[in-house]
Amino acid sequence: MLKFLKGVVAGSGTGLKDLPYNIGEPYSSAWGSWTHSRGTSKDDGSLVSIFSLSGSNVQDGHMAAARNGVKRLRTVRHPNILSFLHSSETEVFDGSTTKVTVYIVTEPVMPLSEKIKELGLEGTQRDEYYSWGLHQIAKAVSFLNNDCKLVHGNVCMASVVVTQTLDWKLHAFDVLSEFDGHNEASTGPMLQFEWLIGLQYKPTELQKSDWTTIRKSPPWAIDSWGLGCLIYELYSGRKLAKMEELRNAVHIPKSLLPDYQRLLNSHSSRRLNPSKLDNSEYFQNKLVETIQFMEVLNLKDSVEKDTFFRKLPNLAEQLPRQIVLKKLLPQLASALEFGSAAAPALTTLLKMGAWLSTDEFSVKILPTIVKLFASNDRAIRVGLLQHIEQYGESLSANVVDEQVFPHVATGFSDTSAFLRELTLKSMLVLAPKLSQRTISGTLLKYLSKLQVDEEPAIRTNTTILLGNIAGYLNEGTRRRVLINAFTVRALRDGFSPARAAGVMALCATSSYYDATEIATRILPNIVILAIDSDSDVRTKAFQAIDQFLQIAKQHHEKITTGDTSGAVSGGLPSIPGNASLLGWAMSSLTLKGKVPEQAPPASANANMPIPSATSNASSDIAPVHASSNTESADQPMPPSPTSTDGWGEIENGIDEENDADKDRWDEFEPVEEQKPPPALANIQAAQKRPVIQPKQHHVGHVSDSSTSGFTATLLVVNSRPKNTVKPAKEENDDLWGSIAAPPPRTASNPLNVKTDEDGDDPWGSIAAPAPKTLSKPLNVKSSAMEDNDDPWAAIAAPPPTTKAKPLSSGRGRGAKGVPAKLGAQRINRTSSSGL
Repeated sequence: MLKFLKGVVAGSGTGLKDLPYNIGEPYSSAWGSWTHSRGTSKDDGSLVSIFSLSGSNVQDGHMAAARNGVKRLRTVRHPNILSFLHSSETEVFDGSTTKVTVYIVTEPVMPLSEKIKELGLEGTQRDEYYSWGLHQIAKAVSFLNNDCKLVHGNVCMASVVVTQTLDWKLHAFDVLSEFDGHNEASTGPMLQFEWLIGLQYKPTELQKSDWTTIRKSPPWAIDSWGLGCLIYELYSGRKLAKMEELRNAVHIPKSLLPDYQRLLNSHSSRRLNPSKLDNSEYFQNKLVETIQFMEVLNLKDSVEKDTFFRKLPNLAEQLPRQIVLKKLLPQLASALEFGSAAAPALTTLLKMGAWLSTDEFSVKILPTIVKLFASNDRAIRVGLLQHIEQYGESLSANVVDEQVFPHVATGFSDTSAFLRELTLKSMLVLAPKLSQRTISGTLLKYLSKLQVDEEPAIRTNTTILLGNIAGYLNEGTRRRVLINAFTVRALRDGFSPARAAGVMALCATSSYYDATEIATRILPNIVILAIDSDSDVRTKAFQAIDQFLQIAKQHHEKITTGDTSGAVSGGLPSIPGNASLLGWAMSSLTLKGKVPEQAPPASANANMPIPSATSNASSDIAPVHASSNTESADQPMPPSPTSTDGWGEIENGIDEENDADKDRWDEFEPVEEQKPPPALANIQAAQKRPVIQPKQHHVGHVSDSSTSGFTATLLVVNSRPKNTVKPAKEENDDLWGSIAAPPPRTASNPLNVKTDEDGDDPWGSIAAPAPKTLSKPLNVKSSAMEDNDDPWAAIAAPPPTTKAKPLSSGRGRGAKGVPAKLGAQRINRTSSSGL
């Protein structure tokens, strides 16, 4: 009854109730009497290795040695010694017998012999990997012997395991004991459990149990012999059967043979110290040097790091592929994540990631890349954007929208034009994964800003990007954004490739416009480009005109036949010349030199980059206006749908410019524009735009004290350019009001009368100055209203020297002149001649 209760308390029949791990399939080999099994954690399912040793007697020597191994493994910590996680000892009662089992849980590892078969390395790659493994075991043995003054006692292939990152680690500490060389008077065994060591692995002094000689020998004497046995088993490919086989050195590499012989020296005091094994020529190879550099990366300066990571891509192709992916790749990802690696390491990381499967890439590479987007290092950000095509498709929509895009969006307002362009191009990959809220509320605001960027290449590529992502916009956003972006901005850009991109974008998105928009908003703006100064723009304009006219004809035919179901145009396939819309028209910001803005636009059938102009380079091509003021007034256009989501307002940290027309697309409403001034601004503007007779404005006249036609003409002559002349408001301001001829009864307004405060005299800059005389010219007549101005007014003769006051002078101080006696001047001349 007592045994039954004890069995219930101890656990179930397996005795593993309290062990927080699940035991899986065992490996085919293990050291000594231990069983090495795969396992998983019950908490998180992580992989582990479980070593178990069972005995029927608690006082069994094997059980005592196992407990010694557990204690030593728990207390000794080193990068090249197996990592201890958990241990447990259970007792299971089976009838009249008691079964005791010791469990050791460690990091997941595999026996070295099985890992070598799995890798299947040959030739130079095999030797490089073996050298790296021996280097790690030699460091572990040196740590035990030289630093801890411990003796392992049984270094061999069975006591070495391999981690998931292909690192070699030492275990099997059952025989591990302190080296008591200072106690020369002691004659008892130094190794309590030396009987567990196979006879073929014992050096001569240990076989003879000559403890006196062992104590006089250096601490590494026994384990150096064990290293020699490991080298033999490693290169011969078979387990050591007897000590005499160690003399057969046929399989040992020549560069390692001298050290191999020194490790197996018959005199224990002359055996090679494991700490000096690294000096061997055999360990000087690319793999060992590369991994060692990565392990001490934090101690290297920036020059050494940069040189190393620039050579690493080519070097990685020469190293064993499995070692690169399982050893170097995790080290490289960790170094980038914690900031110890230089920016060129990102290129190597992505190159190594291309060798992984899709699932492995998502687990090993993507988490590091997502974290790197938050880096403030501009070089890292540039590297991420330059290679976004390699990993963009693997990013989930949720990760892009919530974790990646907020960091990428900072590049839209970066001071570096190169980084702004890379950020813009990355949207071609990221935009399909963004939510509508992010696209409409954030992305389009940044693109609106970039369409008026100082770099012509960025303006051009912004238009191309909008054409590419139009399919990801909702219908309301498309109607509000596309036409305004392509016609009001792109088609009027002073850079010819930008205008060509606008035409191509309109053609590629033709299926999103109805017949009314095509007829009233698109065709009028494209037709003007038929006379563009650039031949490529003209060619694309003619192709676009044909395409949209075909759509309009189809609309006409549907209406004529009574088929109203297809009244909204479905568009036509893009013309062949626009097939390059999906390719970037400009990428010149990556070049060191730039050319003027007159560079020809991208070819319709080629995706070659086109050099762009610098922001301060002047262009000889005048901006092409979509329509004149008169045309806008005569042909009112239907307004675009009203924005309800704040489109165009500069939010989210974007500084708003003073010129609102450059920051918003939704404010370019196709409504009737304000009446133009009666004269154009200056001669240059008149040469660049066709002069169109403006509509005549009716100017109402006030009473007799209002400004007369002559007065207005005189004021225009005497005014300076860019000054605004306003009609007089009071009677005293009109010097000629008392006798001025009545204004002509015509509805037409004199062309030189400024009725708009913003209007200017196109000829004011070259007009002759007004005569510098205090008297008023008498040769100015009221008929000047009909001629608009007197070309001889500036050189008219001064008034005659007579005391009689001119009839046109005075401010009402004399009797008003009678209209029937206006010939007084002739009478004066007659009397004067008579004299």
